[in-house]
Amino acid sequence: MSKPTYNIVNIVASVRFDIEKLVDLNLIAMSNKNIEYNPDTFPGLILRLQKPKSTILVFSTGKLVLTGLKKEKDVRPITQKVIKIIERSGAVIKSEPEIKIQNIVASGDLNLKLNLDLMSISLERALYEPEVFPGLIYRMKVPKVVFLIFASGKIVCVGAKSEFDVKDAVANLLEEIQELDFVT
Repeated sequence: MSKPTYNIVNIVASVRFDIEKLVDLNLIAMSNKNIEYNPDTFPGLILRLQKPKSTILVFSTGKLVLTGLKKEKDVRPITQKVIKIIERSGAVIKSEPEIKIQNIVASGDLNLKLNLDLMSISLERALYEPEVFPGLIYRMKVPKVVFLIFASGKIVCVGAKSEFDVKDAVANLLEEIQELDFVT
């Protein structure tokens, strides 16, 4: 039996910091490329970076939302990069950024064929309605994540707050699967 594999496919983080006055998003949009800003349709500006590939929403209140990152260690450097862009527009930042990982999404393969019917009966917090969705939805308590589990052994893990949570959740899931013999 080969080991399970997984990759982090998206990290969403929020960033807050105190500012002296509202950030001038028009000024930032005019002086930077890779920015979309249309205040009639969305109150923030959208900044797209290529390395590492990510999208950052910047709001006039000084709040940022980072999406698309694949490594937790990239969150702080990207935050610093965006803060420099904001400061160049004349904004005065009065505090250190408060960074919070909101969600990490990972996809992977347990490299096992699974009996989802048996899993849905045996596991608390499991929902399986094959006529509606081909995967089993499993809400794990520790760490607090949600898995989409498919009979092929493919998985999607959402709701993790750290890369360690993902690793821990996959290990816990594999342990439960082997312990309760859900392998076909």
